Amino acid sequence: MTIVYAHRGASARFPEHTRAAYDQALVDGADGVECDVHLTADGEVVLIHDGTVDRTSDGSGPVAEHTLEQLRDLDIWSWRGVALPAGALLADQLLTLDDLLDLLLAAGRPVGLACELKHEALGEGPALEDAVLAVLEKRGWDPETGRVGTVDVSFMSFDPDSVGHLLQRGVPGRLLCQLVAAGFALGTERLDDGSVGIAGPGLDYLAAYPDRVRTWLAAGATARVWTVDTEDDLRRCLDLGVGEVTTNDPAGIRALL
Repeated sequence: MTIVYAHRGASARFPEHTRAAYDQALVDGADGVECDVHLTADGEVVLIHDGTVDRTSDGSGPVAEHTLEQLRDLDIWSWRGVALPAGALLADQLLTLDDLLDLLLAAGRPVGLACELKHEALGEGPALEDAVLAVLEKRGWDPETGRVGTVDVSFMSFDPDSVGHLLQRGVPGRLLCQLVAAGFALGTERLDDGSVGIAGPGLDYLAAYPDRVRTWLAAGATARVWTVDTEDDLRRCLDLGVGEVTTNDPAGIRALL
């Protein structure tokens, strides 16, 4: 069985990381959702991919220089040029990690949550990791099962220090995904030594180093490949034995499967 994660929600249809995108991902039958998190100026864990708000809102400047209240005042919808779904409110679209947990818990079925910790520079320190764990622990997260109720949580990062800090905090390695990309050499040692259980190669890495991915799979790791949006992308993953795919189009990938 191939597990399908919705990349920033159903982001091929609605603006990434919005409530509507995640609602749609669940409707589309995604097994889980992926999110990117940053810290706000007032220490809240918010769902935004970039280090700035420029690309995905009508605002500007670093996420870290905005409070949550200031971020909620931004228009994070209109940049995509699509209509809000019927009944949806613009003011509800920006989500914190807490908000996303509420949304997923309300789904009434098991759902995966792949939380990517975003750092603007390597070695920034563990404030984001600690804040994410604090949110989860407050919600009753069990580090042994990795669950908050019906939500199965895993953690992802390109930064080996981020992954290392989570290991030091007692997060089981099987819940950790070391992201890797062609041309970005850091992090493979944690996969080679088996200290983390999930390999997160991009399609470019899969094409460049298929034998390395096969070695990780043979050693018992799970592969979670991003970003798989076409039939050819999916076929490459299935031919290699990849068990999890991350896609902007969960409905389309579900139909292909």
